[in-house]
Amino acid sequence: MKHAGSSIPAGSRVAAGVADAGFAHAALIALDWGTTSLRAYLYDADGHVLATRASTAGIMNLPRSAEQGGFDAAFDDACGAWLEQASGVPVIAAGMVGSAQGWLEAPYVDAPANADALVAGIVRVQAASGATLHIVPGVLQRGELPNVMRGEETQIVGALSEDASAAKTAASGQRALIGLPGTHAKWAVVQAGRIERFHTFMTGEVFAALRKHTILGRTMVTPDRPDTEAFLHGVNIAREKGQAGMLATIFSARTLGLTGQLAGDRQPDYLSGLLIGHELSGLEAVLTQQQESLATQSLRLIGNEALCERYRLALARFGCTRVELVKHATERGLWRVACQAGLVKPAAQPARAG
Repeated sequence: MKHAGSSIPAGSRVAAGVADAGFAHAALIALDWGTTSLRAYLYDADGHVLATRASTAGIMNLPRSAEQGGFDAAFDDACGAWLEQASGVPVIAAGMVGSAQGWLEAPYVDAPANADALVAGIVRVQAASGATLHIVPGVLQRGELPNVMRGEETQIVGALSEDASAAKTAASGQRALIGLPGTHAKWAVVQAGRIERFHTFMTGEVFAALRKHTILGRTMVTPDRPDTEAFLHGVNIAREKGQAGMLATIFSARTLGLTGQLAGDRQPDYLSGLLIGHELSGLEAVLTQQQESLATQSLRLIGNEALCERYRLALARFGCTRVELVKHATERGLWRVACQAGLVKPAAQPARAG
């Protein structure tokens, strides 16, 4: 995405034989199109992923400007070969491609929202190749402090269809808590297959900003490997000493270094633990208002495995030990929304990586 031409890395994963017989079974192309990356999936009629393509061609990093056909170029780079071999295959997309800065804005649907609401909000844009993209909307939570998500709603749909236990939970109407760690971490309460409400914590972006643009970063040294002990120390400080709030504790990443109590290569993980600890303290406060707590939750995490593992360790410090990492939530969610929209027929088994 930072340069013109094919943005597909040589190491892109493509299932064996897809260039031949595999295209005869192609039933859907799905795109997870974010701000800085684009990931494409080719499915068969059973919802199995035949092939994937990945590039850096996010909506803010197109091969050329949108006015000069940047979206078409990125789409062709990712899926042109598939479309040549399997013309007429429907295409669905989720993520920032449907934002105001995307290919075509898909207006938010209001929370509570389920898969049917997402389908009703789909917008369509025709690519220069002739393919029609069906773009999934995000979700808006109205109120004094509005909240939005775009892309995560599809992952949540995928998590709810991920296995029999998740489907049973959704069908029973039982509440579930789903966390999506990342640049802007999301915590969503789902019930009866609906996204009821959610909270956003700018944890990842704040960490990057503090490290790169404040005095805290001056004494930090990039560690050779993650320092779990320093990370958990930060979590504990936020949980036990953070009553005055994050702004009153983050300076300790510097002062502990100045007093010889925290080496420079331990400070980044300590700061990460502080911020995630404050995030979870905030979530705990919200749950307490509803006579609940993290310790009583059985929750799912969606996202980068290493980051989710950090959250799992941090959650344990808050007494939450029933934590499940959901894999392939994006693929499953795109497939399920496509089925709900009538783009493909539902498969006997949910979508999974091929």
